[in-house]
Amino acid sequence: MDILRSLLFVPAGRERMLEGAQASKADALVLDLEDAVPLRQKAAARILARRWIPKLASTRRRVFVRVNSIASGMTRDDLMSAVGKGLAGVVLPKAESPQDLRDLDVLLREAEMEHGVRPGDIRTIPLIESARGVLRCEEIVRASDRLCGLSVGGEDYTYDIGVQRDAGGVALQHIRGVVVQVAAAYGLTPIDTPYAGYKDEAGLVAETHLAKAIGLKGKYAIHPAQVDVINRIFTPSKDEIAQARRVIEAYEDALARGLGAVSVDGRMVDAPVAERARGIIAAAKRRR
Repeated sequence: MDILRSLLFVPAGRERMLEGAQASKADALVLDLEDAVPLRQKAAARILARRWIPKLASTRRRVFVRVNSIASGMTRDDLMSAVGKGLAGVVLPKAESPQDLRDLDVLLREAEMEHGVRPGDIRTIPLIESARGVLRCEEIVRASDRLCGLSVGGEDYTYDIGVQRDAGGVALQHIRGVVVQVAAAYGLTPIDTPYAGYKDEAGLVAETHLAKAIGLKGKYAIHPAQVDVINRIFTPSKDEIAQARRVIEAYEDALARGLGAVSVDGRMVDAPVAERARGIIAAAKRRR
């Protein structure tokens, strides 16, 4: 499972923001050719994206591009501009059927061949943003072997089902659960939707803790100021690491004494709990 705690959206048509993204501490930068770019500016944004992808990749951040949806008819043009040296992957919005991923795979292979990229190197992250996407989520994941993640698109989804996003996360409870379950089943990183209140740090903290508790492993950011909060919450804390080490030590000692379980801090520890603790230690090492 890829380490993608924070993925910062950067409008591909705004050179000042592309310049600023060079200093970002996000695990991934997502150059946005979709919602952040008006139709009349798409062509110019593609030119900027092609110029900036290698520059941003040189900062040792993974660079993705959010293309326009398959239904838009603009995906091929987006890919022909973006695919090349430095591009790690593609975020596909409005994924609603397995055919969307199959079509993307064909277009990506064409772009890879055109620009000298080894076929299959470019990874993909579908955005599940509709009721249809939720219903066919597992089929979507199974349609391509390029996937490295699976993500929640909260604004489009709540619009599609006719509700408002709420602070408690009730409106997104089902889609988040589906994305987490499918991602876990197929070894993908489940990624949460952005928090729209970019000046509301308390709200971001609360929603990111909720996402982590549900099982999401990362979150999109729409403003650079959100990245540190997201990284901190999705990185195991010192207390979590210390607790994990106590669990592992106690469990290994129990096994040496022929026991299958042991009590640590008043809680039973058996094989699944110990494996979860090992996962915390491994994640902490990978996220340093």
